[in-house]
Amino acid sequence: MTFSTNRLDDCPVARELAPARARSTRKSDDSSPPTECRRLGWGALRTPAGASSLATRSGYKVVMMLIALLGFSSLANAFDLQQLSDQLAKPSVIHGSFIQEKHLRALPQPLTSKGSFVLAKDHGLLWLLKTPLQQDYRISTKGIARRDSSGWQMLPGKSAGAEQNRIFLAVLQGDSSGLQRDFELSLSGEAQHWKLTLTPRSMLLKQVFNQINIDGGELVQRIELLETQGDSTVLRMQDTTSANPLSDAEQHDFAE
Repeated sequence: MTFSTNRLDDCPVARELAPARARSTRKSDDSSPPTECRRLGWGALRTPAGASSLATRSGYKVVMMLIALLGFSSLANAFDLQQLSDQLAKPSVIHGSFIQEKHLRALPQPLTSKGSFVLAKDHGLLWLLKTPLQQDYRISTKGIARRDSSGWQMLPGKSAGAEQNRIFLAVLQGDSSGLQRDFELSLSGEAQHWKLTLTPRSMLLKQVFNQINIDGGELVQRIELLETQGDSTVLRMQDTTSANPLSDAEQHDFAE
């Protein structure tokens, strides 16, 4: 059913819902609703003299209930931290490559390094640097180990680098509860396109970081660390896949 422009002018609620171009500036002196309005029930919401105040209140209540239901529906569908944690923790093994850019205030160009990584839910992270030099690291709940000619060697656990790598592992594994101990978390977006912002809580972390920004979809795609001294680090995770299990060599590296 269609309405003429004049009929929309005589129907207050319909006029508000109609596109602006369909509204008329003409004022009507006719206090009774047109036939089209009565058919659609708009007459129950009018407030001319003699209209039922009870019907008017009931009509507005219905409208407000509909608005409230739409709002609750939107909240129910919102992507939250628990959903993000579950999503990131789902894969048992993730393989991929990375590009890391270290932006230093004293240098006009960033320092770039590249390599590959293996993230295993029950073991930790293998971080295999390829360029500009070759160096392998293993990050787990036990700490950080570096591989040399004699095997894996544990590094001191109290260094600033150790703390940064612990945070990095928590991010990749979707450990939001662990992150919330040290940061205020702010999540926006949806499951396939989200952004998580970490703002330090403790004085120790506030001395190192201003903010950490993490972007991703099904998996983490980009991590940006903004440091208090003006330097920053950007990590881009590429070619990530959760389709392949650990190789024998990778299982051996985690077992040592």
